[in-house]
Amino acid sequence: MKYPKSAKDLKRLKKKKALRARMTGTAEVPRLVVFRSNRHVSAQIVNDLEHRVLFGVSDLQEGVKSQLKKDSTKTDASKALGKAIAEKASAAGIKKVVFDRNGFKYHGRVKAVAEAARAEGLEF
Repeated sequence: MKYPKSAKDLKRLKKKKALRARMTGTAEVPRLVVFRSNRHVSAQIVNDLEHRVLFGVSDLQEGVKSQLKKDSTKTDASKALGKAIAEKASAAGIKKVVFDRNGFKYHGRVKAVAEAARAEGLEF
């Protein structure tokens, strides 16, 4: 693991470790992990029992990028990402997931991904 660059990163990683101790994704109910950087957002569906990433979506991918307008905000990109990950999950037969916010606050872009995925029919 990389060393955190700031006290804020260290705090997030401690929260992440505590959250991951309590939650596990299975084949029936995988884990939806959201990661946000300063510029981009990505999400993955993970089966922890097999240590496999089933699939992932990023706001850099063409399917998500094509939904955005030129003056779209990062929150708009997060909403499009949530919609895309839910569509991919339903195509794979996944209806229910465990939401892993990855140590980030449930606020802003992380919340936008979660709400868009719920609106598309993903349960968590």
